[in-house]
Amino acid sequence: MVRANVDGVHADVLYSGNQQCTPREFASSAAVFSSYTRFDPNFGLITGALYLRQKQKAHGFCFHVKLRNVIALFLFLSPVPTFWRIIKRKSTEDFSGVPYNMTLLNCLLSAWYGLPFVSPNNILVSTINGAGSAIEVVYVVIFLVFASSRKTRLRMLGLASGVAAVFTMVVLVSLLALHGQGRKVFCGLAATICSICMYASPLSIMRHVVKTKSVEFMPFLLSLAVFLCGTSWFVYGLLGRDPFVTIPNGCGSFLGAVQLVLYAIYRNSGNSKASGEDGKPHQQRDAADVEMPEAKSSKKVADDGADIV
Repeated sequence: MVRANVDGVHADVLYSGNQQCTPREFASSAAVFSSYTRFDPNFGLITGALYLRQKQKAHGFCFHVKLRNVIALFLFLSPVPTFWRIIKRKSTEDFSGVPYNMTLLNCLLSAWYGLPFVSPNNILVSTINGAGSAIEVVYVVIFLVFASSRKTRLRMLGLASGVAAVFTMVVLVSLLALHGQGRKVFCGLAATICSICMYASPLSIMRHVVKTKSVEFMPFLLSLAVFLCGTSWFVYGLLGRDPFVTIPNGCGSFLGAVQLVLYAIYRNSGNSKASGEDGKPHQQRDAADVEMPEAKSSKKVADDGADIV
């Protein structure tokens, strides 16, 4: 009986001289090999088993990448109902433009980090975040066009200028001053810090929700997308042991969960509050309508009394 180690997976094999051997069941797989394969105890390789294991890993990796990119795309497209409302009403109302600028910066830096000359074998990170950058640019432009006030428009312009300045600085420093691992670490740190800022940007809206007890300006789809995207990338970072992915997306998963909890708590409070406020003036008007005739009749009685006297 010989125990072979194949990429961390152990298999029991029967070996006798130069005879063929039969690999038994893998500890981490339900597959049982019925075919025979040669085993070299000095080399420690089971060819068929290694091929199957690599194939399983490849399929699992591709599935996870596709799922992660689908969730990321869901995050980028989740504000569409909000911006459709802005276009219809031609006003940004009390919606905050900070999350969209921060998401744009995060997408730009993540797309840059995923390029082959910065971080090899991460081209899919560049493609999905490149698409996200284009979508976020559209959101920022719509927000600028339909800004509810001049102050809001100037603030958005300032944020957009800051995004362009930070991204340009990171690109120039990474290209001109850094190379190899240093470039990867620098761009990874920049993307990590920006990701944390992106996930923290709805904090002002969360405070507004607690203050007003209304979730009108904290869209549910966006909160759900933040939670799902943060969780999926957090798991990916854990599996790949990449702190640049794990840390910011762990924060995002937590903050997304907090937003969902706030939505569950206050989703009906705003409606009841609004109905209460609408009802109070109506009751006051009814009371006034009732009191006015009484006042008129009293005045008439007084006038009649004066005539009699």
